[in-house]
Amino acid sequence: MGADYDYIVVGSGAGGGPLAANLAKAGFKVLLMEAGGDHCAESETGRLMYEVPIFHGCSTEYKPCEWDYFVRHYTDDAQQSKDSKKVSVDGKDHVWYPRAGALGGCTAHNAMITVLPQDSDWDYIARITGDDSWQGEKMRSYFTRIENCSYVPPPGSPKAVIRGILSSLIDVVKGDLDWFESGKSHGFGGWLATSTADPDLVLKDSQLLVTVLKCVKEVLHDHVGHLITGIESRFDPNDIRTATENPEGLAITPLAVKNGQRNGPREYLRQILTAFPDNLTIMTNTLATRILFEGTRAVGVEYIDKAHVYGADPQRIADPPSLPRSEVRAKREIIVSCGAFNSPQLLMLSGVGPRAELERLGIPVIADLPGVGENLQDRYEVCVVSEFAHDFELLQGGTFAPPGPGQEADELFAQWQKDGTGVYASNGSLIGIIKKSSAELADPDLYIFGLPGYFKGYEPGYSANFCHYGNRFSWAILKARTQNTGRVQLASTNPWDRPTINFRYFGDGKRPNDPDLDAVLSGVRFVRSMNERLSDRGVIKGEEIPGPACATDDQIREFIMNEAWGHHASCTNKIGNDYDPMAVLDSRFRVRTTQGLRVVDASAFPKIPGYFIVTAIYMISEKASDVIIEDAR
Repeated sequence: MGADYDYIVVGSGAGGGPLAANLAKAGFKVLLMEAGGDHCAESETGRLMYEVPIFHGCSTEYKPCEWDYFVRHYTDDAQQSKDSKKVSVDGKDHVWYPRAGALGGCTAHNAMITVLPQDSDWDYIARITGDDSWQGEKMRSYFTRIENCSYVPPPGSPKAVIRGILSSLIDVVKGDLDWFESGKSHGFGGWLATSTADPDLVLKDSQLLVTVLKCVKEVLHDHVGHLITGIESRFDPNDIRTATENPEGLAITPLAVKNGQRNGPREYLRQILTAFPDNLTIMTNTLATRILFEGTRAVGVEYIDKAHVYGADPQRIADPPSLPRSEVRAKREIIVSCGAFNSPQLLMLSGVGPRAELERLGIPVIADLPGVGENLQDRYEVCVVSEFAHDFELLQGGTFAPPGPGQEADELFAQWQKDGTGVYASNGSLIGIIKKSSAELADPDLYIFGLPGYFKGYEPGYSANFCHYGNRFSWAILKARTQNTGRVQLASTNPWDRPTINFRYFGDGKRPNDPDLDAVLSGVRFVRSMNERLSDRGVIKGEEIPGPACATDDQIREFIMNEAWGHHASCTNKIGNDYDPMAVLDSRFRVRTTQGLRVVDASAFPKIPGYFIVTAIYMISEKASDVIIEDAR
């Protein structure tokens, strides 16, 4: 086929979606290929699953966009079997890892949390590559470029001037002369709208109010945060002053929510498709099966043009080998943005990866890159779940799922429909705490957030159980910047087969004195100390998970090793320097020893950044847009 496009982008998630839109906006002819469909345009239920923020849990189990991966946390069968969330696949224990096959990728079902990584995450990439454009101070400009912030007034606006004058009086008392600085950390004209959950929701429920107040007291007691009085009364994790001067404390978590609805790359793509219809072509339900090469230059993509082909799709068809394959070519470059599992899979299927692995499967080697599929990283998360003395008033009147055909809307859904407010306009997390697990750390490494509901991790059916009990409260403890390094390998040469995935948690369970394990342990202790105070006042009846039998530090460590999970897979095609034999990409996202091929997604990071990875992926997508356009011109 002739080359009808300048660029082909494979994958429409946080990396590929904004990149494709930016290239089309810059005047290039772009084809965006997405293996999933656009479920929110296909039915009313699909639309609600996407738009209503509180339904994000339900959407991970909504069949039209659900992709199910089953992963190993450990190589050892005995250790893997200890996870209460285990699922048997092909006679072995695995853990369910939900992903999305949809326009927008996993941004179609994530929890919409929009928190910047620390500057040190970017500085690390600048240091190992020698590319100063990765420095944290410069990378922040990409966040302000994409953001359209609604919870901080723009600099120069009347509200910002009044706010600045009032807050400056506090700053003078503290010896800090940073007038009018809050808005400078944010963007106000980008494609991603950000907001925060309504703090007044907490005031509607006395139990939650007590919980929040106890959190405040605990944080202040440990001197890990700050509360600014008056108009600057909430802790903004994306404010540069917060990150540099007071990096620990309470947080009202920013969300990618606009007028009570989820927003993300899907809306940006639709906007660009309308504005530049001749420049952007979007093919959904299109599974890329192989990158086409001429020598070592990527020139096109082979694909199957049919829905429900990939094996992770619960509605997958029965006979993929019978389907015809087509080809499309690009004049300039192929950009792979399929995520930490599927990007290395597509590269290896195309002959780019570890020579021994490719030859074992009979795949002709285009580029011998041993780092493809290696260095798999993720967060560690566990939950402490408690039973409260009474049901939460906040949850009353809600089913926390879209109304079925012929069903009357519940009162909380009716409120959301009316004006986009209430509990359904949030992701369910009302407050967060950012803290260090150890005083010696340069940056905080724990994000602890409270959820009124029952949540112990991802297992089939979890979304229905979340609000099944009206009096459960879960504190999720997330460990940033972990040290686990797992692997993604091909299970076969069939492009529709899921790869083999092993995260090899905690050094495959063999790392002595593991710092990640002790960090999560400190988070569990911190939450328990808050809950003990609530228990003394009769607010909490008791702890359900991990439970009173899990008392000593060693017992808590065992609980963490058995039950920890993650949902930010990354780092399997890492950026590195010319002297790192495991580096897959250079600092401009180019796949080494090839031409015309880049990878832009979560797999590109050499180390997992920040707390919630989606914001960091948006930022590298914007950076990749700049370098690709620069190279083209």
